[in-house]
This record gives sequence, C-alpha cells and structure tokens, in this order.
Amino acid sequence: MKIVVIGAGAMGSIYGGHLSQNNEVYIVDTNQSVVDAINANGLQIDENGVTNTYHPTAVTSTEGITDVDLVILFVKAIFSKVALEGNKNIIGEHTHLLTLQNGAGHEHLLMEYVPKERVVIGTTEDNGAVLGMGHVRRGGVGKTNAGMLVEDKEGFLAKMKESFDSCGFTLNVCDTIQQLIWDKLFTNVSLSAVTGILQVDMGYIAANPYAWNLTCKLIHEAVEVAHAIGLKADEEEIVKKVKETSVNNPNGCTSIRADLRVPRKTEVDTISGAVVRAAKEVGVEVPCHEFVVNMVHAMEGKDKE
Repeated sequence: MKIVVIGAGAMGSIYGGHLSQNNEVYIVDTNQSVVDAINANGLQIDENGVTNTYHPTAVTSTEGITDVDLVILFVKAIFSKVALEGNKNIIGEHTHLLTLQNGAGHEHLLMEYVPKERVVIGTTEDNGAVLGMGHVRRGGVGKTNAGMLVEDKEGFLAKMKESFDSCGFTLNVCDTIQQLIWDKLFTNVSLSAVTGILQVDMGYIAANPYAWNLTCKLIHEAVEVAHAIGLKADEEEIVKKVKETSVNNPNGCTSIRADLRVPRKTEVDTISGAVVRAAKEVGVEVPCHEFVVNMVHAMEGKDKE
C-alpha cells in the first residue's frame, strides 16, 4: 500500500516506521529538523530492549505525491483541520482516511475531505514517547481496532489488515467500532477532564469525595448519551474501572492536565466535547460536560506563569 502518515510524533513514528517494512510510506511533519534526521539516520524506535531503525520517507511537503491508498492522521485533534487542509492534494478518488486519535467524533471532519465510504476510525492500544529527533520509544503494545461508518463494499479493511499485520501490528477489524471508541472515551471524559480542571494527579480523584462526585456525574451523563445513540454502557462497571484507574495510578498525569499546566490548547472538543455534540443530536441534557468544556477552554486562555 502507499501510505502517508501525517505527524511524526511518537505514535506517527511507531506506525510510520513499522508500516514502512512492507509498504511505501511517507511521514509528513512541519519540523524540518525531524524530517532531516529521519532521512539521514532512519527512524529509530526503542522497542523490546533494542533500538530498531526503519526507513520511511520523511517530508515537510506532500507536493507531487499521488495515488495514495491510505492517509493516517496522527496529529493532535486541534491541528487536524490544518493538517488535512495542507495535504488535501494527496487525497485522491480512492484514498481512505484513517484516524486513531484520542477522543471521538473525528469522522465529522474527515467527511469534509472524503465520502463516508472512505472514512476509517479506530483506536490503538500502543503508546510511546519522543526521545529525540527521529527517535522514539515504543511502550505498551496492543491491538489496533478499526472500522468503517458504512458497509465496506470494496473490502478495503481486509487489505489494510493484511498490510498492518505483516508489519507487526495486530489489526482488529470491528463492526462496532463506535462502541470501542466510547468504551475508551468514558475514562477520558470523567477522570482525565477533572484532573485537568483541578490540576491534580490521577490518584486525587478517587481520594477526594467532591472530585469523585463530579467524576461520577460525568460518567452518568456520558452513559445516558451512549444509550441514546444505541451503544452499550454499564454505568456500575465504568465507575468501578475509573476508580481503579485513579487508585492504581496515584501520580499519573493526564494529557488534559499536562496541556493546561503550560497552558496550551487541549483536545477537550474531541473528548468531553464529543459527548456534548452527541447529546445535542439525541436531545440529552449534559450540564456537567458543558461545564467541563467551558472551564477547560477558559483555562487554556490563562497567561503562562
């Protein structure tokens, strides 16, 4: 397959590097130094106790790249529009767009560039960290879950699975991909959102009755929305899982908290904002989530200390 990965951060590098083993892969990034490092030394990934080197082609511009089968979006959600707009020249009449980004609702933006028949959404259990220019660490390794918004009449997902699996990934083609996305979303729209607003470690949430009360209200609202859009959600089980996550990661720092500490723009619009957007579509009231979205955006505007 001919694949373009937009974003050379940790996840974009992990996927772009591995996929380059059996595919023609281009990694796009706006940082010239990162692009130069990858082209000069290869893309280095620390994994399984060793440093492996992969050789995708890194570029700052996709001008001249044609006949692309798959574009994988691996930038932060707040940069998705700019990234797609700046690289729309590579989106042909057969190109599919894939997002494995955090949160939900990314398909609404992707459908501005391709018809829904060519939108692929999913989740990844992989994680990683940037160590230097063209050098990342691959942490936890897990399944890549992907599905489409409509029936896959062209059999694209089967081709994608063959391509991904041949490069060391385990791609799970899922008919209920929205369910998996929301299963992952419940923790982010409750625990992560509250740690961001309070600027506390994850362990504080379960330990403080007021923080925990707000977290439970957010879970309840999200569960009501999930039910309204036809998804399964066991509120009791979700509460238990979120509490365990808080207790078992006492010093954990969520991405929303890290972003607000700077402060810089967060991905709240595709996390808590995804619940608000879905709630409006089905007529469910979510006042706590509306509060969270407004509060996070207000905190983004604070001056740096």
